[in-house]
Amino acid sequence: MQDNEKLKPHRDAIDQIDATILDLLNQRAVHARTIGELKGSGAVYRPEREIAVLQRIRSLNQGPLSDEAVMRLFREVMSACLALERPLNIAYLGPKGTFTEQAAIKHFGHAACLQPCATIDECFRLVEARQADYVVAPVENSTEGSVGRSLDLLLKTPLNACAEVSLPIHHNLLSRQQDKGAITKVYAHAQALAQCQQWLHQHLPANVHYISVASNAKAAAMAAEEVNSAAIASIVAAEHYQLPVLASHIEDEPNNTTRFLILGHNQPGASGRDKTSLIVSTPNKAGAVHHLLGAFARHGISMTKLESRPSHGGLWEYVFFIDIEGHQQDQPVQTALAEIMATTLFLKVIGSYPRSLSI
Repeated sequence: MQDNEKLKPHRDAIDQIDATILDLLNQRAVHARTIGELKGSGAVYRPEREIAVLQRIRSLNQGPLSDEAVMRLFREVMSACLALERPLNIAYLGPKGTFTEQAAIKHFGHAACLQPCATIDECFRLVEARQADYVVAPVENSTEGSVGRSLDLLLKTPLNACAEVSLPIHHNLLSRQQDKGAITKVYAHAQALAQCQQWLHQHLPANVHYISVASNAKAAAMAAEEVNSAAIASIVAAEHYQLPVLASHIEDEPNNTTRFLILGHNQPGASGRDKTSLIVSTPNKAGAVHHLLGAFARHGISMTKLESRPSHGGLWEYVFFIDIEGHQQDQPVQTALAEIMATTLFLKVIGSYPRSLSI
């Protein structure tokens, strides 16, 4: 009885605070809806504005809630308010339970309408045809490098990169077979198999057959139908397909992270902490790449990524995928790009967008 008396004032205070929070959330929603009405047919989703809100919230946070927890809460608040204007339709590599779905939820919140697709190509086609608003596309992994199919599509698509999101990747071995020694097949996406190969060779029988499939969620769906099969997939996939987890965090690198680009038809304005992604093809002559990189150096622009990939336009012809700091509207970036355009065979700006926050 004494314990209840001690708890009561705190519970009463929480009830009052909850009521105040609810009232303030609805006040925020009214303003968000009014802004949507004033914008009319303009872009509903403004990544530069959202990143500014999250940065401000992080700077104001004094705990005891962590910055990560607070920003997750506000991401969901913004998601719900955005849905009052119009729920966004987000295409992602399905089925349900993929890491790409997790990245989409992390970035757009649970109020967005998520549309799973069988392939990354289908994701791009839906958005290009305006049957979905944005595509979430995996572009590189910290362990296994770039996702080749996504890069090939970036070369051709008219869509603009308007945001990025980084997702820590934790793989799990899922199976109805509780004896790891009795597992005969393991299904997984090719990159997941590569990211877990050391663990797999150490903990599973030598005669296990490893089978690459379109996604880890697809792997979980297949393993759910076969008693002696296993899948490498997320905890979300384990829950969705009701598969027991035989082992957690089986990735070989503990800091395994995948970076995703958000692509759509709009071009975000500058946020003050931006990144610009480019595709460049240089003439096949001495000093061409040196001149390309020199343009960035001369104008004080930091390059965060440089990768070559076959152009598919001719034998031994390559294009360079480049990420630089800054927005294409920034004067130094504009000047550097103008110099590069004058001397290269091909230059495509994939997009300028706010750098992702660590949440």
